[in-house]
Amino acid sequence: MDDESYRKLVEEFSDIATIIDSDGTITYVSPSVTRTLGYEPEELIGEVGYEYQHPDDREAVADAIETIQTNPEDTKIIETRFRQADGSWCWIEATMQNRFDDPDLGGILVNSRDISQRKRQERQYQHLAEEYKTLLETVEDAIFFLTVEQTDGKNVFQFERLNRAYEEQTGITTAEVREKTPTEVFGEDLGAQLRENYRQCANARESISYEEEVPVETGARFWQTVLTPVITDDEVTQIIGITRNITERVKQERHLRRQKEQLDEFASVVSHDLRNPLTVAQGRAELLGNDCDSEHLTPLIESLDRMEEIVADTLTLAKEGQVVSDPKPIELVNLVGACWKNVRTDGATIEIEDDIRISGDRSRLQHVFENLFGNAIEHGGPDVTVRIGRIDDDGIYVEDTGPGIPEDVRETVFDPGHTSATGGTGFGLTIVRRIAEAHGWQVAVVDGSDGGARFEFTGVDLDQ
Repeated sequence: MDDESYRKLVEEFSDIATIIDSDGTITYVSPSVTRTLGYEPEELIGEVGYEYQHPDDREAVADAIETIQTNPEDTKIIETRFRQADGSWCWIEATMQNRFDDPDLGGILVNSRDISQRKRQERQYQHLAEEYKTLLETVEDAIFFLTVEQTDGKNVFQFERLNRAYEEQTGITTAEVREKTPTEVFGEDLGAQLRENYRQCANARESISYEEEVPVETGARFWQTVLTPVITDDEVTQIIGITRNITERVKQERHLRRQKEQLDEFASVVSHDLRNPLTVAQGRAELLGNDCDSEHLTPLIESLDRMEEIVADTLTLAKEGQVVSDPKPIELVNLVGACWKNVRTDGATIEIEDDIRISGDRSRLQHVFENLFGNAIEHGGPDVTVRIGRIDDDGIYVEDTGPGIPEDVRETVFDPGHTSATGGTGFGLTIVRRIAEAHGWQVAVVDGSDGGARFEFTGVDLDQ
């Protein structure tokens, strides 16, 4: 290479070539220093390089120079911050070589390059790594990592690591499962099921979600799991699993399912095994009344009729308290009007304060309003006024001008069997609460605006 070509190469080379003597004085610096640090070469020649280093880095630079001079065959690579012409700091990676024996150089050759962008990325990666570590250690969901390798054309899954929550919830540690397959950890049968789930995720190349049964020593058994594949160079190389312990929820669901089955069975018994003989008894009592006149007939018929009321209310409790799964929009004025006609109102008055449209099960809500209207008239007298209105954006109220409900019994009025009326079943307000809860509502008793009883329903889905 001729001198001109060499000169051009040095001028165009992006790295900075610098020569320093034994005390750190700069004897040469290539023109690329201008592009990187903003100095003209002649500004730095004769300067001591230490003075341009960040104070925290000067000791490392001095040690490197001393090592190079003591061990001429060594090459030292250091990272240091160098002050730029505008006063800011630039990260430099410097490769230092002892070239004192070269007559053309006669010093330490330093090749430097700007690594500021790399340093920024490293800080970002470090920050992300800290966030990642914090997430793994603090998240309540259990997380596990699987490696995916191809062996004989099949995916082989091995556990890589578990987060703290996984270890605590399962009693299984990373050390116990690392580099082991699902079969080695959980046994042949369960391991095969887990392996099939992982295989499905790897083949789908997208996240999948499912519930699974994996019994562990801590007592946890049922899990809601999400698997997500990690794809590198178009290959699934890892699977990340996030699993949540839903054992208590599943147990509760099964308990509620058993209760519902028992309730349905009970309702069937009441509906058929009790109602049929009751109907026969009522019919026989009526025929007996046609054949003879007895003082025992009236209380007999009244008792049979009361039994029929109890059976009807019991069936309502059994059937209407189930969650409303398909609510429909209802114009409250139409529903209230129909319910008011079904109740013996005498001289009572109904007032609808607001134009309200709700979402719910019309047939069940009919029980609610008919029971409340009946109670209001029974306790407030034939000239009572019943008002219905809106509470903010998620509630409605039904109040009357009757005597109200004493504060000391408001907590118990919804209990089964609670009644203050002669001959009542005590199920009316229980039915009201059960149907409200089936809609996801809450119901409470407070004082009405005129001192009567006021039933407030909140959590109501009001159509705006």
